[in-house]
Amino acid sequence: MRTTKKLWISLLIIVLLLGGAGIYIVQQNRFEMTEQAIEIASPEGKLTGTLVLPKESSASGKLGLVLFIHGDGPINASHDDGYKPLWERLASLGYASLSLDKRGIGGSAGNWLDQSIDDRVEEAREAITWARKQPDIDPDRIGVWGASQAGWVIPKLAGKEPLAFSILVSPAINWLRQGAYHTRQQMLQEGKSEAEIQAEIASNNEIRDLLARKASYEDYLAAAREDSPMTRERWTFVSKNYLSDAGEDLKQFHSPVLLLLGQQDIHVDWQETEQVYRKLVRPELLSVAVFPEAEHSMLSKKTADSSFRALMISLFAPRHITVPGYMDQIEDFLKELN
Repeated sequence: MRTTKKLWISLLIIVLLLGGAGIYIVQQNRFEMTEQAIEIASPEGKLTGTLVLPKESSASGKLGLVLFIHGDGPINASHDDGYKPLWERLASLGYASLSLDKRGIGGSAGNWLDQSIDDRVEEAREAITWARKQPDIDPDRIGVWGASQAGWVIPKLAGKEPLAFSILVSPAINWLRQGAYHTRQQMLQEGKSEAEIQAEIASNNEIRDLLARKASYEDYLAAAREDSPMTRERWTFVSKNYLSDAGEDLKQFHSPVLLLLGQQDIHVDWQETEQVYRKLVRPELLSVAVFPEAEHSMLSKKTADSSFRALMISLFAPRHITVPGYMDQIEDFLKELN
């Protein structure tokens, strides 16, 4: 009898602990902001997404807005809720956030793998045109936040739209050099030898030659050595974009730019990016912050390398998923604009 009673007490404690943990997780993932599902008509089919507004009305009656421009991959408007801590911080500063589902994701029509960088620029322009018509938005205070591949979109966009500001996270300069850098860094991290790295580089150079000759997907499959070759859709996407280079487009910035880089980034050569931005963006416009512990997504390397650690932080402390100082830099940058 006594053993049974102890068992029930133990089970009750476990249930209470689990219930308390569940309540805590819900509270930690309840963000102080208002999210609205939106839809934008476009010639290529509708775009769906999320407009995020502060819960409290702006004292001036109008809000600045940050348009989010995604990196690579099938990303939905919230990046699987990964954007929400930053959306909340922006809302606390009196900024709205606008983020779209990539084409073919959520309710957005089309297929993001069919898009060129120029297509993505035009899509961003459609989003800005829509935002300017919203009664809560100040049309003169619309800027952008973008990560990774957005580094090729935003500089082109700056040449076509009067952006109030641009925030760029881990952008590369040149598509091909980025690929070569990532290949080397990834293989070094995996403990590969220099001979193995050189063999992979030679294979990648063969693929680059196929792209230059506008080879078919079948030609690519015949030449591919990797265990998991690109899909036909990915081959089409790469074929459209592999010559991307942000260099000359960086001269088109005419408003403040915040560049955020991580020294643990194995995807992008952060040193090259910083050097080229400092050379081509007018010094009075450019602010740069480099985080020693950050990798490509502004997570610490130990968090990025542990899916369990990343999950636990995202559940129990989502506002601390990125490296310390990352969102503070964005806040300080935006405050200086006002």
